[in-house]
Amino acid sequence: MSHRLVVLISGSGTNLQAIIDACQTGQLDAKTVLVLSNRPDVGGLDRARKAGIDTVTLDHRQFDSREAFDQAMIDAIDPYRPDTVVLAGFMRILSPLFVRHYAGRLLNIHPSLLPRHRGLHTHQRALEDGDEQHGCSIHFVTEELDGGPLIAQAPITVTANDTAETLSNRVQQCEHQLYPLVLQWRARQRLSLTDEGVLLDGKPLPKQGYQHL
Repeated sequence: MSHRLVVLISGSGTNLQAIIDACQTGQLDAKTVLVLSNRPDVGGLDRARKAGIDTVTLDHRQFDSREAFDQAMIDAIDPYRPDTVVLAGFMRILSPLFVRHYAGRLLNIHPSLLPRHRGLHTHQRALEDGDEQHGCSIHFVTEELDGGPLIAQAPITVTANDTAETLSNRVQQCEHQLYPLVLQWRARQRLSLTDEGVLLDGKPLPKQGYQHL
């Protein structure tokens, strides 16, 4: 039985597309059963519909609390019985209610080498700080913002000519390779979060996760 993915988005859905493509080519033994967006009319919803994937839009502005919105998401997601819930450019801070409900099967991708540059505007901040390396990180989600245990990172070298835009483009290319790889580990039941930390093939990963060079 295929590993079941639910993908949460807020925008154009380029990582979603990378996941869809990987499933279609057999690189990823999984099925995206639902795409949920907190914004209507975003490009990611069109990508999902073109691929024949169910979509749900829940506008967070129509809920009176973060918890009420997150409960509505849970109510929409759970009937699809996800094995992994994938945050792919989902621009909402999740409540402990949501994070605990999907503990151990909730993944996020972040455009920096965590723990550096949590939050927004990571490419500009990497340049301003004179970072020699930048990249992306995939981690299990916990209640600490961008602070869950690291699974994998893809580092790139920052060059003298880089701008926030060129860094963004290069990091995005890394993301599109790294997310399908990590999700395939999940699909093959090779990757788990335990009390000992993140395990790949039963062995603890280093603190910075697998380094995808």
